[in-house]
Amino acid sequence: MVKGNMPYLRLTRFVTAPDGTRVAYHTHVGNAPESEAEPALAARPSVLLTNGIGTSENFWRYLVADLEQDHRVVHWDYRGHGRSQLSVNGDYALRVHVDDLERVTEEMMVRGDGRPPHHVAFSMGVRVVLELYRRRPELVPAMTLIAGSPSSPDPSAWFIPLPGGHSTLGRALKTLTPLVPRVAPLVHQVLASRLAYPLGRVSGLLRARAPRADILEFMLALRRMDPQAFWMMMRGLVDCPPCWDVLQEIRVPTQIIAAKNDLLIPLREMERMRERMPAAEWVVVDDAGHAGLVEAGTEIAESVRAFRQKCGVGPAYPVMTH
Repeated sequence: MVKGNMPYLRLTRFVTAPDGTRVAYHTHVGNAPESEAEPALAARPSVLLTNGIGTSENFWRYLVADLEQDHRVVHWDYRGHGRSQLSVNGDYALRVHVDDLERVTEEMMVRGDGRPPHHVAFSMGVRVVLELYRRRPELVPAMTLIAGSPSSPDPSAWFIPLPGGHSTLGRALKTLTPLVPRVAPLVHQVLASRLAYPLGRVSGLLRARAPRADILEFMLALRRMDPQAFWMMMRGLVDCPPCWDVLQEIRVPTQIIAAKNDLLIPLREMERMRERMPAAEWVVVDDAGHAGLVEAGTEIAESVRAFRQKCGVGPAYPVMTH
């Protein structure tokens, strides 16, 4: 059980995919002793966190700090992220991550009370959770979808539009793949430089309240990540068909959280989701971009807890004793 650089303790276990890849998942245990952690948490309502591509675990710290008081909270690592292995067979297609999430969910149920968790997804994780719902809806009793869309960002809508949109981007990513090992050192130098954070601010990707320490932790995680794994995940995300059709099938409590100033997943894209799921709870966080989980962490954590209580799938704030 480790704390590392994070403000919480977590117990790490692994599931093994059919190709032999070991995928890590982390149970947040609060202050419970290691030997007592899992039995003590087993009966609590459970929440499973699914990240975005390349995102470091500190993005979840506000949500973890809130929910670990009275929930069983687990986050897991994609292949090539955190403590998960690189994909043994080199496959990083979206369906592979859905497979891994399915295994993590089932293992979490076995070690808990047998009930499936509330899935909270960020960025690319939204597509992964939606595809899991398509495949195994019984494993997704409730979901919170944060700053993510059923499709990858549309290149034809960029500030400088890319003609041909997704098809052109997909071909470009495939063509440029051999250059990744050569370009990666330069990218790492930029991420490690003092200019990285200011560039994020100037570009509009980071808001003024984006905590510098959290963003630097994220950049450090990107530098540690295998560049080929990151690139192949990007290709897998772009190559996978959108899953807008799943939205009309959803019959479970759903919450959509959008960031008003998100440049990667624009507000209009999130509003399009809302239009197709009128029963979903809709939350817009002001003065937050794609890094909203750390820019507006407290607001998002409070929204998730309130949603769980409203839907009858989680408790209110625990009573504080002195």
